[in-house]
Amino acid sequence: MIRTRHILLKLSLAALILGGLFLIYLDARITSTFIDKMWELPAKVYARPLELFTGAGLTTDDLAYELEVLGYRKVTTPRGPGQVSRNRNRFEVYTRGFEFPGEREPARRVLIELSGDRVKGLSAGARRIDLMRLDPVQIGGIYPSHGEDRVLAQLDDMPETLRQGLLAVEDRRFYQHWGFSIVGIARAAFSNLRSGRVVAGGSTITQQLVKNYYLTSQRTIVRKLTEVLMAILLELHYDKDQILESYINEIYLGQEGPRSIHGFALAARHYFDMPVEQLGLHQQALLVGMIKGPSLYNPLRNPQRALERRNVVLDVMAQQGVISQEHATVARAMPLGLNNNRRIRDSFPAFLDLVRRQLRQEYREEDLTTLGLSIFTSFDPLLQRQLERSTTAIMDQLDAAGELQSATVVTRFDTGEVAALVGGRRVRYAGFNRALDARRPAGSLLKPAVYLAALEQPRHYNLATPLQDTTLQIKGAGGKLWQPRNFDRQSHGDVLLYRALAKSYNLASARLGMDLGLDTVVDMLDRLGLDRDVPKVPALTLGAGEYSPMDMAAMYQTIAAGGFRMPLRSIRDIVDAYGTPLKRYPLEYDRTVSLQAMHLLHYALRAVVREGTGRGVYRYLPGNFDVAGKTGTTNNGRDSWFAGFSGDLLAVSWIGRDDNGGTGLTGGSGALKVWAHFMAGASERSLDYRMPDGIQTHWVDDRNGYLTGKGCPHSRMLPFITGSEPRQRTNCSPRKSGIADWFQSLFGRDD
Repeated sequence: MIRTRHILLKLSLAALILGGLFLIYLDARITSTFIDKMWELPAKVYARPLELFTGAGLTTDDLAYELEVLGYRKVTTPRGPGQVSRNRNRFEVYTRGFEFPGEREPARRVLIELSGDRVKGLSAGARRIDLMRLDPVQIGGIYPSHGEDRVLAQLDDMPETLRQGLLAVEDRRFYQHWGFSIVGIARAAFSNLRSGRVVAGGSTITQQLVKNYYLTSQRTIVRKLTEVLMAILLELHYDKDQILESYINEIYLGQEGPRSIHGFALAARHYFDMPVEQLGLHQQALLVGMIKGPSLYNPLRNPQRALERRNVVLDVMAQQGVISQEHATVARAMPLGLNNNRRIRDSFPAFLDLVRRQLRQEYREEDLTTLGLSIFTSFDPLLQRQLERSTTAIMDQLDAAGELQSATVVTRFDTGEVAALVGGRRVRYAGFNRALDARRPAGSLLKPAVYLAALEQPRHYNLATPLQDTTLQIKGAGGKLWQPRNFDRQSHGDVLLYRALAKSYNLASARLGMDLGLDTVVDMLDRLGLDRDVPKVPALTLGAGEYSPMDMAAMYQTIAAGGFRMPLRSIRDIVDAYGTPLKRYPLEYDRTVSLQAMHLLHYALRAVVREGTGRGVYRYLPGNFDVAGKTGTTNNGRDSWFAGFSGDLLAVSWIGRDDNGGTGLTGGSGALKVWAHFMAGASERSLDYRMPDGIQTHWVDDRNGYLTGKGCPHSRMLPFITGSEPRQRTNCSPRKSGIADWFQSLFGRDD
């Protein structure tokens, strides 16, 4: 007997020690992580803010769309933030305001008047506004692997009726108990015993918070006891308001695809498109009611069930004295009041993929998903909408069967910012991102690098230099012969350099590249921003290698910017959860190519679209709208490319098959159409002509490249680096008559 007592005493002592150690462990776990968990936030990714000023280019349709995706509600008279009324070309907007990095845009009522696709005037009351910005669209977030999202709100931000209604429904004695409710546990135990299994928990708000933060949802006695112990410890260390504030930011309130909706503040945005402090009683009750079963009472999927649950909550709130019976009756008569606008967040997976890749070069994944960073990007919803429309319209024309894929990258070439991105034919599909990862031969898109390398040698080459477009054979490794051919299977004899590029003659291009040397071509590709290994083989001159649309965009960015190499970027600023700027991404550039040589290349790329393989762009663009570009087609029509730029935008489009099969398309019959359709709807500025110092124009004979007179047969005006013009001259004397060519028209005069 004594021995048994001794054993029991030892066991009891061991149990006490183990229990004490377990309590110490739980206590340490809570005190070391609770505050961090309160502030654990995913990064938010924002589009560019829409800047408004008198004279800004903006259609009424575009402004209406921007306000729609921002979630502004249409009303008769705006009386609070997030509301808009419209009378034809006049928009009265009550802006939400926004804390931008280093500057706050105030919430205010603004009258926006448009006329002729321009902003005619901006005013707030009787005061004119010179410049303002709408709040930026949140296009996504960078969430933990389990997809949790939340927006932090302080307890004081909660409407008092929401706060008291929550307690009335979920935990009436919250401010009296020590973390658990004996009455609640007894009620749950009775239900469990009656059913023979665990069907109820009887949890307080503190217990629910502990379970969400630290435990699983598994219904076992051990888990429940652990929950109670941790709830007591939590209440010992933190006051009630801290716990309640943490709960209102943590509670799970639904799902949008892979994204979890946590907390009342985010749920208010998700379901009603308004800040939590602006919710009406009927909306507050709906959110409180969803806590019992976020899927069961999801108003988007089960509106009738959600309505019934909401009305039950309103009755409880009236019974507990949170609201009057009259207010409850009015709220019960209200519709659900859901946001019926399209949800834009996380609908642009290709662009968000680019942002994530750039962020992960500098930030840990843990920081991106927990520190509450705000990522301000260059994404333009209006350009994206046009790009998606163009992609869908043209691809449906080209391929009703849906076997072809497409990808396009759009940049503002004066800054190097990526403004829009489509990664596949299904423009909102979060799958394989062809804009970044589809690596294909570039075809003739690489040819401008060959011609630019030549034009940097003005003593040997100019736009009027005759090139031989004749058959050639080059012996490669292992004695294998490389014998390129022109697309039309013809050779064209001597052709002027600019025309060889405009017509995309393979034989002339290959000969030129081999005369320059492959090292020279590779060096030029590197200086243009093609930041990847390229095969140093003769076929490189005709586009051999593997390149993504983003690679080509980087290369053509330098060309469009006049020889200034700029890293393509999608991020402008990053701030932390407190609004403190962490990093800016200012414009960076480096001149890597001669301005004069680049100017000559621009002429040749204009010739591509005016009289060469890219002339199909003017089936979409007006004849007086100048652009420059280049088509690209790979062997057997496997890849269709077009890259080009206007006065404000650069775009690179690709069409192909995922199985690398033939498309039946050339660059001009495929990708060019997506590009031109997009530019026709998106670009606001024609490509200007500015002749730099060191350039002069001369009239030449377009057959042989000799200097000639204006009005002479086959005369054409060409730009030359000073001193590089031809030495030979025709016998034709200058005449006063003659028809000016397209290049001469850029000067706006006849001489």
